[in-house]
Amino acid sequence: MASMNRIWIVPMALALSWLATPTFSQSYPSRPIKLIVPFGAGGPVDLMGRLVAQKLSVSLGATVVENKPGQGGTIGARSVATAEPDGYTLMVATSTTMGVSANLYKNLDFDPVKSFAPIALISSVPFVLVVRPSLPIESAPALIAYAKANPSKLNFGFPTGTLPHLTGELFRLRTGIDVAFIPYKAANNVVADLVGGQIDYAFEPASVLIGHIHDATVRPLAVTSLTRLPQMPDVPTLDEIGLKGFASISWSGVVAPAGTSAAILEKLNGAINAELQAGDMRQALLQLGAEVKAGTPDDFARFIAAEVPKWAEVVRSSGMKLQ
Repeated sequence: MASMNRIWIVPMALALSWLATPTFSQSYPSRPIKLIVPFGAGGPVDLMGRLVAQKLSVSLGATVVENKPGQGGTIGARSVATAEPDGYTLMVATSTTMGVSANLYKNLDFDPVKSFAPIALISSVPFVLVVRPSLPIESAPALIAYAKANPSKLNFGFPTGTLPHLTGELFRLRTGIDVAFIPYKAANNVVADLVGGQIDYAFEPASVLIGHIHDATVRPLAVTSLTRLPQMPDVPTLDEIGLKGFASISWSGVVAPAGTSAAILEKLNGAINAELQAGDMRQALLQLGAEVKAGTPDDFARFIAAEVPKWAEVVRSSGMKLQ
């Protein structure tokens, strides 16, 4: 769809001039920075990316945010992996693009981890298990019991090759239920069909579901963090209802092509972290059910390295492989 590929321009003042290297600090950025969102407009990654872009409008230069969705984020990721490492092409990286793709896609012509230089981790947000409001199920145990008593009757919607996809697969493996899997191209389509009653349940980030939960257009059954969300204290965790240790967290950060200079990475990291510490930014992310994350590029690199093996066992157990 054209709306999923449109370019959004966020005007920003060129105000990054504090880096120690004199010639570099005067020259970068000297033209617009392109921030690739490897998922469709209106979805959770797009929402987070645009919020960050808006809040960084003072400290970064003119930034063009471009959606490049498809194949679990790998189309957009490939475009960044092969871009010039000059600091002018960046990507909103996620648990899907950096953690899941390495295990799920077998014919990638780039490395989902080694092709990128981490800049800064932005936030993390758990998923919420939600059902269509017309489904007469009020709890996660009731959903599991119904699915076991009615094999293949319930269906689960998910964007193909994403962390919600693997989270649903992990839920199936841990509970032993038999449900129909309904693949989608984008998260916003999943939510729309769930609200419309076309699918029965889904796992999507709290950041895109809070409004729907408040309006009662979807019904929350559980969250995938190990502690309850302050924004929905009455919704239990899957760990609480008996799936001990069940945790699936969506995270987002900013990366550049591998080979980008350390000076550029440090400059961007400092600007992003400064904005993440601002009270209004923290409050905006909190309202989305997200937890602010901050740290050095090395901190982010270690975080990414831990994400790859985490989902390898789920992929192996499910037998999933995508071309």
